[in-house]
Amino acid sequence: MAGCRGSRCCCCRWCCCCGERETRTPEELTILGETQEEEDEILPRKDYESLDYDRCINDPYLEVLETMDNKKGRRYEAVKWIVVFAIGVCTGLVGLLVDFFVRLFTQLKFGVVQTSVEECSKKGCLALSLLELLGFNLTFVFLGSLLVLIEPVAAGSGIPEIKCYLNGVKVPGIVRLRTLLCKVFGVLFSVAGGLFVGKEGPMIHSGAVVGAGLPQFQSISLRKIQFNFPYFRSDRDKRDFVSAGAAAGVAAAFGAPIGGTLFSLEEGSSFWNQGLTWKVLFCSMSATFTLNFFRSGIQFGSWGAFQLPGLLNFGEFKCSDSDKKCHLWTAMDLGFFVIMGVIGGLLGATFNCLNKRLAKYRMRNVHPKPKLVRVLESLLVSLVTTVVVFVASMVLGECRQMSSSSQIGNDSFQLQVTSEDVNSSIKTFFCPNETYNDMATLFFNPQESAILQLFHQDGTFSPITLALFFILYFLLACWTYGVSVPSGLFVPSLLCGAAFGRLVANVLKSYIGLGHIYSGTFALIGAAAFLGGVVRMTISLTVILIESTNEITYGLPIMITLMVAKWTGDFFNKGIYDIHVGLRGVPLLEWETEVEMDKLRASDIMEPNLTYVYPHTRIQSLVSILRTTVHHAFPVVTENRGNEKEFMKGNQLISNNIKFKKSSILTRAGEQRKRSQSMKSYPSSELRNMCDEHVTSEEPAEKGDLLQEMLERRYTPYPNLYPDQSPSEDWTMEERFRPLTFHGLILRSQLVTLLVRGVCYSESQSSASQPRLSYAEMAEDYPRYPDIHDLDLTLLNPRMIVDVTPYMNPSPFTVSPNTHVSQVFNLFRTMGLRHLPVVNAVGEIVGIITRHNLTYEFLQARLRQHYQTI
Repeated sequence: MAGCRGSRCCCCRWCCCCGERETRTPEELTILGETQEEEDEILPRKDYESLDYDRCINDPYLEVLETMDNKKGRRYEAVKWIVVFAIGVCTGLVGLLVDFFVRLFTQLKFGVVQTSVEECSKKGCLALSLLELLGFNLTFVFLGSLLVLIEPVAAGSGIPEIKCYLNGVKVPGIVRLRTLLCKVFGVLFSVAGGLFVGKEGPMIHSGAVVGAGLPQFQSISLRKIQFNFPYFRSDRDKRDFVSAGAAAGVAAAFGAPIGGTLFSLEEGSSFWNQGLTWKVLFCSMSATFTLNFFRSGIQFGSWGAFQLPGLLNFGEFKCSDSDKKCHLWTAMDLGFFVIMGVIGGLLGATFNCLNKRLAKYRMRNVHPKPKLVRVLESLLVSLVTTVVVFVASMVLGECRQMSSSSQIGNDSFQLQVTSEDVNSSIKTFFCPNETYNDMATLFFNPQESAILQLFHQDGTFSPITLALFFILYFLLACWTYGVSVPSGLFVPSLLCGAAFGRLVANVLKSYIGLGHIYSGTFALIGAAAFLGGVVRMTISLTVILIESTNEITYGLPIMITLMVAKWTGDFFNKGIYDIHVGLRGVPLLEWETEVEMDKLRASDIMEPNLTYVYPHTRIQSLVSILRTTVHHAFPVVTENRGNEKEFMKGNQLISNNIKFKKSSILTRAGEQRKRSQSMKSYPSSELRNMCDEHVTSEEPAEKGDLLQEMLERRYTPYPNLYPDQSPSEDWTMEERFRPLTFHGLILRSQLVTLLVRGVCYSESQSSASQPRLSYAEMAEDYPRYPDIHDLDLTLLNPRMIVDVTPYMNPSPFTVSPNTHVSQVFNLFRTMGLRHLPVVNAVGEIVGIITRHNLTYEFLQARLRQHYQTI
């Protein structure tokens, strides 16, 4: 799923990652979940479940609707707004916690080590300073790795997993409270440990977890945390809150509420509406201003001043008043920005290719081994990174002259970061007065301070220093992303790209003589180009960067640069998040199918071998079906027989099923009869006669040889047969795949709930005697319903009958067998479906379509079979 399509190169040929995709037979392509030997292409796995965003309109739900009125509807909507506000506030507080401790640990570490370096530079004991730095970094990284061992899904940025969740895929453990705790504390340790990772990506994951868990008012990790809160007990509601939480995470990270809203729309959610847009934006605003309020009060003591909108602040870009020739950018610069976008796309494709190779190596050689190996790998990365940072800062830097504005104050940096903040992060290791060590200034600082140096430092950076910094940072960041620690990619990509942009500005100024160039603008465009080439985001990233800079005039160059970088990178491979989604084998659905896929119909991709239940089914049949299959929904059907009256004579179970089928089939005559009964006075004698018609009573059951034959026949539960028959190898295809009248869908969770609560009736009773469950009782165990294999069903009589008709969804979305694949795909994705029955013109179900039938690999396999048959 991740990687190339056809014979296109996987990524840039400079890094030797190209290779034509080996031709596979259609049979091999349909075996999803396998790994190809030569190319190691990972295909979508079938063990991933889909989330059910479609409403189940069954009798318990209709009972709730009957009790709803406008007043209750407004109350429900008000509760939603309150919960959305709480999600934003809690996400902002999570960001405050991470920022506070990262700042505390980082200041402690650099304060101790910098004092040691200054002392040891005179005494010649720099090795001791290196050991101190190693002690801090290795300890922090070790703690972060241990937290990932507790909850492995907390590793990485979490954006690929949240993207999968919003796309409709259930990733186990992704939105649990334990994941949130391991993510939050793990990322502050990994960032404080000096790894080239950011805390912004994990903030998005953390916000999504808050959005998923807070509206439930209960926790699986801490079972004592549970309140009787009857709202939002469905995947549909949780999806909306996760969208709001993810957007709040972006808003808290960058101080960009509008960008967060667009991120949630662009990267994840398959279903969107105006009401959800307002709620997500409100949640993002709540997160931004909560974080801003507390950070401004804690750092500056100005409570209520709102001076620090996000965890990462770019500051205000403004030319110095003394430089009359300076402009932020000109029309002529757009040509350079386009070229930088192309280079950024190439660099991003190279980064993604190398990281993909590293990820595959980890999957083969690190992950199968004991978990301690993952901790050792994280410590190895920390060790190498620390040594490189220390040696480069001490040895490879050049002493550069401080600019006059740096000495007396810099007017170009006024809004969010003062000149003292920039100047205080300047490092003067081994440099005389009035000069600074440019390499140490970039390496021996927190990453946010290094970005501010590249954006706003008027002093020059040596081209050699920038080139070395870019190469070292590029390689180490690529190696780091994927180790077993919580890690973000936004800040490392921005810093790496800012160095690239600053290098371009130095070259244009020094060697071409373009004196009007503003170096900060080129650093920003370089950061956008590289970040866009890595993650391939366009709309949301443009708005995030504009909001972070607080400069709307940068809108056009940032947008052009990101578009060019995305187009260039897409020519070679996918974005980094899509690559890691593919490496996990997640069946992610793209926004739309390719044009040639419309040669296929629903009948070409559906699964015709169905496992189904009847409206009235014995408990032993249900248990057998649930324990021998892994399906999460079952069609409720009745078989079409020519001798139904004969079958109804001797078996109450079969009689109930046939009666249900007859009563549920809508005919034109029956509909006209129902309408005419409400017409008390109508001039037409024909209609009056029609009103007087009545359905003839059923013939009394006759006992004969047929009944005796049924009773003597051995019973074997088999999902594709009536309970009175056993499978026979002599049956024809028509006998095995009999016509089935489709009545609705029932979920596995619903069947398990019915069994747990003993909802059934005996054969001697009427189905009306079966206990009825309310909507709240059906959803009580959400989101973790009992497993059928863990239940003790010995108290249930296996011959008892369950009437599933009140709890099934009688009106799910369906498609015709002749529906084109693009229509099927759009319906499935936009409505957030989990199962899509294929029903023919006479109401018979002929197959079912799930997410796995719509993945690119599966459709490609079917298309090849289609070409072979024509």
